[in-house]
Formats: sequence, C-alpha cells, structure tokens
Amino acid sequence: MGPLPAQRGSANRPQPPLPSDLFGEPAPRASAPPDPRTTPAACPAALAGCPTARTSLPGNPLAPGAARRFIRATLADWAGPGPAGGSQVPFLAEEFAYEAAVLVNELVTNAVVHAGTTVDLLCRLECGGPSDPAALVIEVSDHHPARTVRGAPRRARDDLTAYEYGRGLHVVAALADSWGITYRPGLKTVWARLRADATEGPAPRGPHPDERPQRGPRAAEILAPAPPRTPRGPGRDWVDRGALSFLAEASDLLAGQFDEDMIAALAGQLLVPRLADWCAIWLDEDAGGPLAAPRLARVWHAKEAAMAPLRAAVEKEPPRLPAAARGGPVPMPWPRAAGLGADGVALAYRLVAGGRDMGSLLLGRAGPTPIPDEVTGLIEDFLRRVALAIGAARQYTRQATISRILQRGLLPSRVAEIPGIDSAFVYQPSNEALAGGDFYDVFPGAGGRWCFALGDVQGSGPEAAVITGLARPWLRLLAREGHPVHEVLDRLNQLLVDDATEAAEAAVHLATATPPIEPTAPPDPLDGQQARFLSLLYGELVPDGDGGSVRCTLASAGHPLPLLLRPDGSVRPAAAPQILLGVVEGARYESESLRLNPGDTLLCVTDGVTERRSGPRMFDDADGLATVLAGCTGLTASAVAARIKQAVYDFADTPPADDLALLVLRVG
Repeated sequence: MGPLPAQRGSANRPQPPLPSDLFGEPAPRASAPPDPRTTPAACPAALAGCPTARTSLPGNPLAPGAARRFIRATLADWAGPGPAGGSQVPFLAEEFAYEAAVLVNELVTNAVVHAGTTVDLLCRLECGGPSDPAALVIEVSDHHPARTVRGAPRRARDDLTAYEYGRGLHVVAALADSWGITYRPGLKTVWARLRADATEGPAPRGPHPDERPQRGPRAAEILAPAPPRTPRGPGRDWVDRGALSFLAEASDLLAGQFDEDMIAALAGQLLVPRLADWCAIWLDEDAGGPLAAPRLARVWHAKEAAMAPLRAAVEKEPPRLPAAARGGPVPMPWPRAAGLGADGVALAYRLVAGGRDMGSLLLGRAGPTPIPDEVTGLIEDFLRRVALAIGAARQYTRQATISRILQRGLLPSRVAEIPGIDSAFVYQPSNEALAGGDFYDVFPGAGGRWCFALGDVQGSGPEAAVITGLARPWLRLLAREGHPVHEVLDRLNQLLVDDATEAAEAAVHLATATPPIEPTAPPDPLDGQQARFLSLLYGELVPDGDGGSVRCTLASAGHPLPLLLRPDGSVRPAAAPQILLGVVEGARYESESLRLNPGDTLLCVTDGVTERRSGPRMFDDADGLATVLAGCTGLTASAVAARIKQAVYDFADTPPADDLALLVLRVG
C-alpha cells in the first residue's frame, strides 16, 4: 500500500479530539512526511541543504531512552559553533530540545509497543523562510505495521531506562505543528513536525513583550521547561495567566486513563519542570489495609541523570504526613543526593479522593526561595484531579476484575471434545469490564449423545450475567435427563418465563410496601425484563455408524440460523427460525435433523457476527456470512473460525460493539 495523501495540521488552532483505533491511540490524520524546504536564502550558510541525522534502535524497552539521548546529542551538535564562530542554528534552545525529546520518546515508545521490531529514527531540519518558521521533522519507522497488539508489557519499575507506557499519540498531537502516518510495504512511519518558534526566544522589535498577543493553550506549554526563573520564581502573574490552561490541559491528559501507574507518570511530567524541579509519587495499595506499605510508583527529575540518585534518596521511606494533612502542603527535609543541589524547598501532599487516601507526592525546587502560595494552591488543584483519576482507575480495575471472575464462572471451564468432530470456538466480549451475555457449551448428554449450545441473553451487564448463569446449568440438567431437543427448549422457555414473572411480582410488591416520598406511577412489571429473553441454538450429535457420518438434531430459538458448508462449497441454513425463549408462556418448539458427512462444516454464530455494522450496512446483509463461509471449503475448524473472525473485524474500521461468539463443528 502506497503513501496516503498528505494533510497538514495547523498550529494556530487546537486539533479536534481524535477517535481511537485498535491500539487505543488517536486515529492519525492520513498524511505523508512534508518535504524539506531548502531555499538558500532561508538557511544559514553552514547549513546549506539542511542537516539530517538517522539511527536504528532495537525494538526493546531501552529504545525510548536511547532515542532521547540521540536527539539531544544531535541537536547539541547542530547548535554548536559554526565556521564563523557563531551558532549554526541559533534557535535550538534548551526548551526546544526538551520538547523534541518528549516527542521522540512518545513516537519510539509507541513503535516498540505496537510493533516490537527494529525502529528507524530520522530527524532533519526544515530551514523555513520569512513566512514559514524553521522546524524539526522527526520520523520513526517500524517494520511490522500489520501486527495487532493487545495489552502491553508491565513496566519494570526498578529500571529507569526501561520501557514506559505510551500515551498513544495524544501528546504528539498536542506538541507537534503537524503529524501523520505513512504506510509502505513492510514499513510504517509516524512523523511529526515541531516548529522552531514553539519555544520562547528573544523579543522582537516593536511592542513591549507583555503587549504581544498570547498563544492559545498547548500541551507544549505544560510539558516544556519553564523559562529561567527569577529568584522569586513564578508568582501571581504566571498563575493568573496560565493556571486555567494548565489545569484544563492536565484534565484532558488524565481523562480516560485507567492505569494508575500511567496516571502517576503523567502527573510527574506535568509537574516537572513547570512547577517543580523533581517529584516522587507513592501509591497506597488499593486493598492493602492500614499496614500495607505505599509503593513508589514514579520518580521524575528535570535532568535525566539525576533520576537514579533521586530514587535512591527517596525510595527508602515515603513521606510521613499527619492525619490533618488532607491535600495541603507539608514541608519536608531536602533529600541529600547527587544532582539535587545542596539546598532547596521540598513539600509533601496527600492524594485524597472521596475521603480516601490514594497516595502521596513529594516535590522539590532547588534554591532557598520558598514556593509562592499561588503556586502551592495550583499544585493542590492539580493533585485533586490526579487523585480523582487514580480513584476512577481503581474503580474501573475492580469492576473489570469482578467481571472477569464472573465471566469465567459463566463459561465452561473445560469444553468436551466430541469423537470424530473437529471443533473450534471464538469468544470475545465487547467490554472486558462487563460480563457479556453470550455463552457457549459442549458437553456429553444422555445415551451417548453429545450436546452443543450457543446462546445470547438480550441485554448486557449484571442482568444478562444472571440469566446466563441460570440458563447454562438448566440446559445441562435438562439435556442429561434425556429430554429431546425440542422438549429441552420447551422446558427452558417455561423456566425463564416463571423466573421473569416472579421477579416482576417481587418488584411490584416492593414498590407498594415502601411508599415513595413523592407520588409516582407504579412500576411497569415488564420494565427491564428484556435481559430475561434468551436466543439459543441448541443441538445434539449422535454417531451414525455409516462411514463416519453424524446425525445432528438442532433447533434455533430467536438465534441466527446455523449454516452448513458442504465439501462442494454450497452453503445453506440448517434450521428454521423460532421465537425467543422467555417471551411466550407455553410456547412449543420444533427440532430438525440432518446427516453430517465427512467434510461437512456446521457454523454457529451470535448476532455479534451477523449484525456487525459498517455505517448503515450489516455484515450479513446479502448473505455476507454465507459468502465468507463458502470460501472456507477444505479448511480445519480452527481455520474456519479464524477466517470468519477476521472477516468480521475487517468489515468496519472500528472494533466490534457487541460480544462476539462463534462455534465451528467439522466432521472427519
């Protein structure tokens, strides 16, 4: 696939929020790297042609640190003295180098996480002109653009140069003047362009500097180093001008983060060096009890070389804060470590959200000047947001853990292997934090029969999980009592109807026994009962004893119909549609029987497959599922399942919004 058409971003207006792709990062603006501008009049004499530097890095956790060192060394070399004694590139100030290091750190981290191959890093100067300022273009390429990565490796907390969690490309989008992704065969390149005027330079001739228009808020103003401070440090002028922008941008970066270690990493980089020279963040264990020791989650210093000494100085003992310190600053002794300076001001804060302690933070600024009250107040406001983000992340983690445990209980711990049948399963919930309503099962029945089922509760969340937890054991019990297929569905339908009726009567009784404070209408007994309806495909397999064929008896109650693939490539439905279970009391169901010969494949899916959407279209429109299945002739059950799943994912650009479950049974 060739490069996508170019589309440039704009540095004069905030970029709109970007949708998420499968990796959880912003979907890129499709574009190609901008060509260097080499107008002789725009370039210093020593830089005719504009300089370029490149290197290759291994796709491992050490790559981001190596990339930061490379970009700093390169910019230092380009900013060195030229032939005439002056600076070759006078605009490459320390602030610009810091932003470039943050940018390359994010790009390389994402390449390592999402590809894991060798990473090629290229940086070059665009010399610019009178109306287009000079800029630095950074390109990071990996060699495995089609790989799908789910999850990320755990960050090694004790290795300061180890891999850090990436924040997707949100920081890149905030820092860069423009950015994009270029795809080539076997190569994916993410590039970003950083304007040279993104940092503060000498005041131009004309109006007083304070009268110049201020730029809009940018993440660069948070993450980039503050300009050299006067002895009294930033005070009311800076706070009045930048506090709201700082808090707004910080809230945007913290929002939606569900990993407390990532939140700690973001908090450190937002504080340092804008408001402090260094900081350390401890997190209390979520369920560790009052005697559990806090965990040092993050240490950050404006100078990378000072991080190791700082960690060694503070990790032995977290700050001990009095019970009265509920978010306010508490003066602490200055740590004694190389690179921190002989003296300074150190303050500790509790991280409190909802009346619960989340952890503590220690920060410091070198020098004897105290931190102004305006700045400490701003830090308190910021840390309240950090604590709330940590609390939300922990709540999400607890909910996801409960859901995973519940889901394991709803699905079979072991799926039976049917003699003479090659089987494969795919099960993927749409939201790992919620128990899904889909379930599957394969188990031995009475009289040498083998039973299989694929169900979908109409609803989601705890209500659907309750019905799933009832339906699967009921189904096994009825099958093992020897009831035929249609009677199993009859009895299961009546059990669901009875359960729904009892639940509705209990709700009405509770509402009438407890008078409301204000008169309200009585609850609708059917309100919320949709989660008690169940679509089910249930069948039995019995060896036929004739050349390896199998007798299959099955019925579909409100479920997508199973499809039968013959060796000649023909596909047809293997059952007739019938009403959902749990809807009509006393409903009677019919079953159908067919012979499965060697080479025949039976495909059973939930509506997460058939109703997969791409705009107004669904995956099974115009028999789309049957068309894909027809191309699976001769494949094993696992290969058929993999091909159907891939087709479902490829049907739309976004991940599936519904639970995905399918069962493949192949004879012979």
